[in-house]
Amino acid sequence: MTEPSTLDIMLWVVVPYVAIAVFVVGHFWRYRYDKFGWTTRSSQLYESRLLRLGSPLFHFGILVVVLGHVGGVLVPKSWTEAIGISDTAYHVVAVVLGVLAGACTLAGAAILVYRRRTVGPVFSATTRNDKVMYVLLVGAIVLGLGTTVLGNLTDHPHDYRESVSPWFRSIFYLRPKPELMAAAPLGFQLHALVAWALFAFWPFSRLVHVFSMPLGYLTRPYIVYRSRDEQVGNRRARRGW
Repeated sequence: MTEPSTLDIMLWVVVPYVAIAVFVVGHFWRYRYDKFGWTTRSSQLYESRLLRLGSPLFHFGILVVVLGHVGGVLVPKSWTEAIGISDTAYHVVAVVLGVLAGACTLAGAAILVYRRRTVGPVFSATTRNDKVMYVLLVGAIVLGLGTTVLGNLTDHPHDYRESVSPWFRSIFYLRPKPELMAAAPLGFQLHALVAWALFAFWPFSRLVHVFSMPLGYLTRPYIVYRSRDEQVGNRRARRGW
């Protein structure tokens, strides 16, 4: 394998580390200085029919996509082989689930984008930040789905567990191997670059709600409601407060 060029180092070493740094520091900054902005900016009050269809499709689809990436990128090929999962069986399951989950995610995103474009109040509440987020998010989904579908249609699927996966893990091992990603097909390279751009943009968008959990509701005191109806009880209500 040839030595990585300066461009390869920039794309497959510098870009990932910059994106990770912005992702981590950006979330810390956002939580520290913009807690009231840490929200999905829900538009359910404006329109709910399309939202009830598009939101579950997108969220359940993207959940399966993320789990698939965890299994395919973070889990080494040798681990699945060690527990008896053949390469053929893994490939079939990955393709079937990947295509179904990707199609559901893309369909849900299309409905949500259509809703934002055609429903007046929702469109008015859409910011430039939201538009950039949708471009990056849909771009990453389309490129990921495209590499899976086109690779199998041409009957020459690329084994990303021999190149993309070890390159991705090497980033977190602090021993990056840019030559692995440089040898991957263009579709995988574009998918990775758009994904890093999305991660860098993440802390400054509504996507921060992914890390929100209402744990405070488990320990907060009960809220006691008392009626001010004069017909309730034996005593006459006092005037004023």
